[in-house]
Amino acid sequence: MAANGSELTVAGYIKHHLTNLTYGKLPEGYKRDNGDVVASGGEWTVAHGGEEATAMGFNAIHLDSMFWSLGLGFLFCWLFRQVAKKATSDTPSGLINLIEMVVEFVDGTVRDTFHGRNPVIAPLALTIFVWVFLMNFMDLIPVDLIPEALLLAFGIPYQKVVPSTDPNITMGMAVGVFFLMVYYSIKVKGFGFVRELTLVPFNHPAFIPLNFTIEFVGFLAKPFSLGLRLFGNMYAGEMVFILIAVIFSAGVAWMVPAGLLQIGWAIFHILVITLQAFIFMVLTIVYLSMAHEDH
Repeated sequence: MAANGSELTVAGYIKHHLTNLTYGKLPEGYKRDNGDVVASGGEWTVAHGGEEATAMGFNAIHLDSMFWSLGLGFLFCWLFRQVAKKATSDTPSGLINLIEMVVEFVDGTVRDTFHGRNPVIAPLALTIFVWVFLMNFMDLIPVDLIPEALLLAFGIPYQKVVPSTDPNITMGMAVGVFFLMVYYSIKVKGFGFVRELTLVPFNHPAFIPLNFTIEFVGFLAKPFSLGLRLFGNMYAGEMVFILIAVIFSAGVAWMVPAGLLQIGWAIFHILVITLQAFIFMVLTIVYLSMAHEDH
């Protein structure tokens, strides 16, 4: 598949599938791939490749990541609302039974992990688990199916359909968890939160600078590890799917081995996408539980 309709090399194919549909402002004087030069004041447009996306800088937005992440979020809300409306005291079946199992599983995990009292934690954990799982699940869709369909139907040149392979999405969620950690740490502990940052592990005023450095770095490392862990695992999984898809272009003799590899990796990846959603949820609960612990 190619954005301009020409055949891609293997390297070009991989690079194309790792490029987001980016919208942003090109700086004044920038020379685009088609030879046009951006006029004075810059130009808001869709990037034609990774180089233009880089030139757009921090203000650029990944349209595909935003569309699929928000769309899956709305799907989650709509689906669970529909099931909640149909739920009765009778024995559940089908989709209702599946969703009740998920809710009970998350609720049990929160009860075992969270040691405070906060009615927000369980709904938050459920949202994180299902939302991250749905974003990860997009990785099981054949890598060329949606991008090729959008290219043929609407001429959209780039399309990454797995939001969790975009560090902006995973780090955005991690930053949200970080703000909740800070909020509840201040709300529950008050001045005790400052004492944790300045008088631990060495309980002496002389060690306040060292204590603060150690604790602050550790505090910041939590959301970064949370977001980067999810991104790294999902990005690696997507790369494997893309590399297996490349094998199909090696000839008819490689069709069957490539198909078997694709099926095998997809089956294994079901465990990966579920596990990553679970880990993100559990770590969020643990971090918020620590924020509620006032010693």
